[in-house]
Amino acid sequence: MALVPALDLRPVSGDTVITVAPSNIEAEQALLGALLYDNAAYERLSDRLQARHFYEPFHQRLFAALEIHIRKGQLAEPILLADEFKRDPAFDELGGLRYLADLVDRAPPAANAPDYARVIYDLALRRDLIRIGGEITVEAQAHEADVSARDQIESAEQKLYTLAESGTSSTGFVPFADALTGAVQMAAEAYSRDGGLAGVSTGLTDLDKQLGGLHPSDLLILAGRPSMGKTALATNIAFHVARHYAWEPQPDGSRKTVNGGVVAFFSLEMSAEQLAMRLLAEVSGVSSDRLRKGEIDASEFGRVRDGAIEVQEAPLFIDATGGLSIAKLTARARRLKRQHGLDLIVVDYLQLVTTDGSKGDNRVQEVSTITGGLKALAKELGVPVIALSQLSRQVENREDKRPQLSDLRESGSIEQDADVVMFVYREAYYLSRAEPREGTPEHMTWQEDLEKINHVADVIIGKQRHGPIGTVKLHFHGDTTKFGNLAREGRFDVR
Repeated sequence: MALVPALDLRPVSGDTVITVAPSNIEAEQALLGALLYDNAAYERLSDRLQARHFYEPFHQRLFAALEIHIRKGQLAEPILLADEFKRDPAFDELGGLRYLADLVDRAPPAANAPDYARVIYDLALRRDLIRIGGEITVEAQAHEADVSARDQIESAEQKLYTLAESGTSSTGFVPFADALTGAVQMAAEAYSRDGGLAGVSTGLTDLDKQLGGLHPSDLLILAGRPSMGKTALATNIAFHVARHYAWEPQPDGSRKTVNGGVVAFFSLEMSAEQLAMRLLAEVSGVSSDRLRKGEIDASEFGRVRDGAIEVQEAPLFIDATGGLSIAKLTARARRLKRQHGLDLIVVDYLQLVTTDGSKGDNRVQEVSTITGGLKALAKELGVPVIALSQLSRQVENREDKRPQLSDLRESGSIEQDADVVMFVYREAYYLSRAEPREGTPEHMTWQEDLEKINHVADVIIGKQRHGPIGTVKLHFHGDTTKFGNLAREGRFDVR
């Protein structure tokens, strides 16, 4: 049998080492022989094995031809395949039909095919590692002015993560029995939790009831006009999730989140310190405006200090990089999940995320790329993603200023990709700006109306793939930008 020589690392004279790609030609020949002998063995191979994973170029072409025949339901055997390669110089050099016949004659049992496939795939990954390492070295030595070292690091991380995850994101068909088992397990976990939630709790009872919690792989859009409180609501939810994080060890040494979660907060508009100030105001009950101005007494400062000590261990990670691209955002989320775990991502806000190479000439297409990327990230990492979004100014031109789906900027792609679309609306914001002249009967009526709704906020669920739409009423405290459960008869648990 004509063998293609296997290559390895060979020392030569002096300190020089000729580096050649790791490979196992014998394993490739064994797998191809098993497939030629028994085409049914192909069905036992993982979907991740592809023709490009073979080291020998002719073996790549042979495996590709085998795949085409088998997938078409045609017989793939030496005589039929030899006709396809009669003009292939490498085929003649290896021995032609005799080479294929020898592969069959020396084929191992078909049951061993998956083992050979794993060896071939592993070696292909090693070759990719060598290639990526070389690219990183070349890029680092290039000293290009327009590419910073930090950008190169993130590019390298993205390449390595893509390589690490290759073949794992596409699982192919799942038997219905397996899917049913997963669904029953989700229902059982929801049943065992307080409140019967299937997802991560937001800490807001009525919102949890409407959404069933925040579900893994969901993209949730939280939209609103400026000063409606969308950042405050997202911050409240993120803080609640991080503050209640609890985990239990698994047999493999990993951690399984049993409550709350690790949160990544991408704050493209506010600095990390501004965001932390909001959280301090929420936990201490001291006005964020007074905190910023330093207009607090010793007692309030003590509450702020105690609050900071209480929450400093919460696994809430803030990235306040402005103008972050969707590629970098994705790479940083992947890194955080690998290093610390990840259970929730918040992006504040959608319109400030960019796309690599974008010049802003087609904003609708750019936003479509961003929302598609966020949805793909939610599915890939198996976590919910909350992305905040601005609303168009046309809301202000209507008498009824309650937002609706058509008010979303670049609404087509956002509405299409989102699993849930929510709007924050506070009627008190508009009513407070329509104050009549003091001393008039209209002013007294205005004061009464404002008092009734001053601390009420509506979360309007305009779209939900997994449940009903509707409106959830929350309590809102403007001084501390804190949302809570609205007290009503039989329940007074304002958070």
